[in-house]
Amino acid sequence: MGLRGLLWVSLLTLQAMHAQVSPKRPKGSETVNGVLIQSLKVNCKVTSRFAHYVITSQVLNSANEAKEVAFDVEIPKTAFISHFVVTTNGKAFIGNIKDKVTAWKQYRKAAILGENAGLVRASGRTMEQFTIHISISPQSKAMFQLTYEEVLKRRLMQYDVVIKVKPKQLVHHFEIDVDIFEPQGISKLDVQTSFLPKELATQLIRKSFSGKEGHVLFRPTVGQQQSCPSCSTTMLDGEFTVTYDVNRDKICDLLVANNHFAHFFAPQNLTNMNKNVVFVIDISSSMAGQKEKQTKEALLKILGDMRPGDYFDLVLFGSEVQSWRGSLVLASTANLKAAQDFVRHFSLAGSTNLNGGLLRGIEILNKAQRSNPVLSSHAPILIMLTDGEPTEGVRDRSQILMNVRNAIGGRFPLYNLGFGQDVDFNFLEIMSMENNGRAQRIYEDHDATQQLQGFYNQVANPLLVDVQLQYPQDAVSALTQHSHKQYYEGSEIVVAGRIADHKLSSFKADVQAHGEGQEFKTSCLVDEAEMKKLLQERGHMLENHIERLWAYLTIQEMLAKRMKLGGEERDKLSAEILKMSLNYQFVTPMTSMTMSGLVDESGLQPVIDKPTEDYQPLEMLGHRRSFALPANQKPSPTRPSSSDKKLPSKVTGVDTDPHFIINIPQKEDTLCFNINEEPGVILSLVQDPNTGFSVNGQLIGDTARSPGKHEGTYFGRLGIANPATGFQLEVTPQNITLNPGSGGTVFSWRDQASLRQDKVVVTINRKRNLVVSVEDGGTFEVVLHRVWKGSATHQDFLGFYVLDSHRMSARTHGLLGQFLQPFDYKVFDLHPGSDPQKTDATMVVKNHQLTVTRGLQKDYSKDHRHGAEVTCWFVHNNGAGLIDGVHTDYIVADIF
Repeated sequence: MGLRGLLWVSLLTLQAMHAQVSPKRPKGSETVNGVLIQSLKVNCKVTSRFAHYVITSQVLNSANEAKEVAFDVEIPKTAFISHFVVTTNGKAFIGNIKDKVTAWKQYRKAAILGENAGLVRASGRTMEQFTIHISISPQSKAMFQLTYEEVLKRRLMQYDVVIKVKPKQLVHHFEIDVDIFEPQGISKLDVQTSFLPKELATQLIRKSFSGKEGHVLFRPTVGQQQSCPSCSTTMLDGEFTVTYDVNRDKICDLLVANNHFAHFFAPQNLTNMNKNVVFVIDISSSMAGQKEKQTKEALLKILGDMRPGDYFDLVLFGSEVQSWRGSLVLASTANLKAAQDFVRHFSLAGSTNLNGGLLRGIEILNKAQRSNPVLSSHAPILIMLTDGEPTEGVRDRSQILMNVRNAIGGRFPLYNLGFGQDVDFNFLEIMSMENNGRAQRIYEDHDATQQLQGFYNQVANPLLVDVQLQYPQDAVSALTQHSHKQYYEGSEIVVAGRIADHKLSSFKADVQAHGEGQEFKTSCLVDEAEMKKLLQERGHMLENHIERLWAYLTIQEMLAKRMKLGGEERDKLSAEILKMSLNYQFVTPMTSMTMSGLVDESGLQPVIDKPTEDYQPLEMLGHRRSFALPANQKPSPTRPSSSDKKLPSKVTGVDTDPHFIINIPQKEDTLCFNINEEPGVILSLVQDPNTGFSVNGQLIGDTARSPGKHEGTYFGRLGIANPATGFQLEVTPQNITLNPGSGGTVFSWRDQASLRQDKVVVTINRKRNLVVSVEDGGTFEVVLHRVWKGSATHQDFLGFYVLDSHRMSARTHGLLGQFLQPFDYKVFDLHPGSDPQKTDATMVVKNHQLTVTRGLQKDYSKDHRHGAEVTCWFVHNNGAGLIDGVHTDYIVADIF
């Protein structure tokens, strides 16, 4: 991850292949080789350290022949891809995440052909490069959308969101939009770019933060992207970095939502602990040259930064093992000068006795901890640097692991630094994990000295040791790591887990640790009123992100643990990782994403997988394969789209405030009723227990409520789910999100698209409506209502209609669903009502005798702007007597 918590996207996106950019191209021209990047947008939403990224790009082939384009982005190695979709000519090709074993045939076929089927490859130090080449037909568009997620890590007092920008041509609509929501409140927010002069960056980048929210927007025009006023080349080439931190006024930062919690622990105003540190350095012959020079430079700087109360020693290992003093000495001016002289003059010698060097360093720390009461209260740290594999002394890796584990005995952390590509980094990682530390690769490059110093800076200032975060055993389960050997200044400990039903009242967090000269203890309780307020502010996103944060951390920790296991234990843990990866739709080492419908010249489908640490870097792999979209040959649907079918003349639905309209075809009549509930309430509209299919709707209020008048409520959010196929669709007046729980594709109402997932087809009709058709189920319409001049409402909202329900089961229920099967009623005794303009009558229905009123409602299923008047019998009091039970029986907890 580098020196700070990174979310890094490289946008080498959608350049036309084999294109030459002519210096004579007229100013403002964005078309290269017939290809225009119409839009390239990066949207990042950070909610309590959980970052959800969506990169969307739309390209137009304006040429009269097919063109090849590349969608090319870089994401952090620690991130998980959760969704990818390619849309062309209104047809969406959606990635399907499955067990990697299931995708084995794809890999096997690719291997036989000598190709790499994967779209993701290792790239550089901390990144993975995702690339797909596709051929798009003449005069057509293609849209790419990639979603990935990660938990931001705090390093050196801040969180970093780093976006590497390199579109390689001018982009008609370019946008980076970073939205941050932190319940603790944001304490600082800044932006730097490597490609814009400071004055220009100040003009073009809008940044703001207040309270819990921060926002950064970069939306340069085509002219502002140009590298010079007369150039047709882009200046967007480099890093776009957003840095922020949160307030630490309160020691407790505990979030709870949807039976999951996240605990962020980073106390401030603590006294730095003195530390006992031993540096164990490889001086074998393979370190000769630049590596030796850079290691000495880093050690000299690190020694110069030692604090006066620290104790230290140096151990060198080649064929033999030698130590500078053989025991810890105070970091006095004289001792530091002598140590620096020792570093300047040591020589390389022989092979790599890694086992001997580590055991000598451990012995020095253990002896100091046992024999000196002053030193026993310090924070002990062991740091080892090597560039190769053990070739002298004990060389069996399992034996070395056992020796080191037994010698340390869990008393202090071991940090392993692997210098260069020749180390067995997996071995170093396992060793560090077994001993409460971590491993980091140091890359052979001009900045290796800075890499070494940067690592040391992260562990240079311990504040607490033996940190234990404890929670009631009967209230929590599935905890992530909650015991840490040390807590360092500028970092953060994050623990997440599940809370049992009805245990929130007994849930708390107790923290115990040792600090400089004192014990550290604190307890944290959930502020339920504050959590309710946060959920109102961030809503479903907060619930979703807290649960996915827990899933992300759990999978990462299980993957780390898996490295140390073998046999049945490893297989069992692998199965757990696979199950969770599939549940949360993450591409991990246990899963792969395949793309049905896209094929290359060999008939292979693209495969998106997770490269391992030992994957070959990008530059060492062969050529990329190009995939063809079936849109190049106009697809003929296997059956007519539900949106093309003739709609019934009268339908059942709910619209406006919310008025429920029930069509009774066998009586050629219509019934209607209203539901009066508070904004935020979620109502069950359709529920088929035979299939699990459901539609729920959440109410919103009118933004321009008049004092003393009834507050109008409307449906502002719909959730449509088909559990049999894992389908979920969330619809709001702003966006249409496919599978939102797993970071799925987001469409806007400006899109015109048709997509299929298993047995569900969704057709989006731009700015008007969408139609959902479920095989062996029903067909439903969602109507978009926009505020327009003269409209009665002051907020956008949704209408929902049932177009076809004959395939739904007789057990279907819900405020609308219960009326999809025939039922009987009688109306008689028509007479003038309290309003002389309206007729009242008596209705007998479901063994109830009701007074009903003849009135008018509007059906917007066909005319989305003006609607069509429908005459109906209105049932009063929230449909009492007509609906089964009472209206509050239909209130549900969640949109899905």
